[in-house]
Amino acid sequence: MALNDHDLSESGTDRADTVGETDLPHLRRCIELAAEAVEAGDWPFGSVLVDADGKILAEDRNRETSTGDPTRHPEFELARWAATHLPAEERATATVYTSGEHCPMCAAAHGWAGLGRIVYASSAQQARDWKAEWGVPITSPLSPLSVQDVLPGAVVAGPVAELAEQVRELMWRSRNGDRAED
Repeated sequence: MALNDHDLSESGTDRADTVGETDLPHLRRCIELAAEAVEAGDWPFGSVLVDADGKILAEDRNRETSTGDPTRHPEFELARWAATHLPAEERATATVYTSGEHCPMCAAAHGWAGLGRIVYASSAQQARDWKAEWGVPITSPLSPLSVQDVLPGAVVAGPVAELAEQVRELMWRSRNGDRAED
């Protein structure tokens, strides 16, 4: 089974615009964070910021419902963290891993912070399709732009089929208010 629309490179080495084997542990951590978000009553999004050597620098989960602040997306929080804690050169070589493709607000924050590569498990289009399938209205005040629409030239990789399915399941749980203790 192909890992994503771009697949792993044939030689087995990672390319910036593909999801490689070294990316998968970070994406799996994003899914764990997304599950934590669902448990807290938030939509299932989790993100991890990783330096050029593969070291996790920061991570967060969605907190918009639990805090009442619609800007508390994990990608936005990581952009804020990076702008405060990393010099521009390190931000440019860092990778943001996330369970779902950046929304336009998060893509803009990513660009303004000067962060590098973006790797996501599920695409924004997949999320819109799932919501439409379930009859969930799209309530975002933003246009449904891809990361590349907001950040032309951004190095982006994703989605990953098996992980996208896990995100879909978490979105279904979130939509229905399902928690582990229920």
